[in-house]
Amino acid sequence: QMHLVESGGGLVQSGGSLRLSCADSGRTFRANIMAWFRQPPRKEREFVAAISSSGGTPYYAASVKGRFTISRDNAQNTLYLQMDILKPEDTAAYYCAAKTVFSRDNDNPQDYGYWGQGTQVTVSS
Repeated sequence: QMHLVESGGGLVQSGGSLRLSCADSGRTFRANIMAWFRQPPRKEREFVAAISSSGGTPYYAASVKGRFTISRDNAQNTLYLQMDILKPEDTAAYYCAAKTVFSRDNDNPQDYGYWGQGTQVTVSS
């Protein structure tokens, strides 16, 4: 069982930075592939980034590659998303998720069985 709680969202100007955190109070965090998804206003949820259970092999959506960095601290049961050079189109509710379905790809939200409640990121122009 996992209980994911995001924090770190807020309002930032275009070009600014934010760091999101996702803490888990369970005991299986280090065993799961973890990811960040986001849902912009009036749009479907979309993949942002994923990271392997050991912390290696990060994978990014093309829209954020080079600007966002996903990382994790398994000793602290915490997932991070460092977001730099933010753009207005990054405005969305951001969710962390734990993968529970074995599959080749890591960008399908249907393969993730645990989700946080979300944290809002708003980027002003």
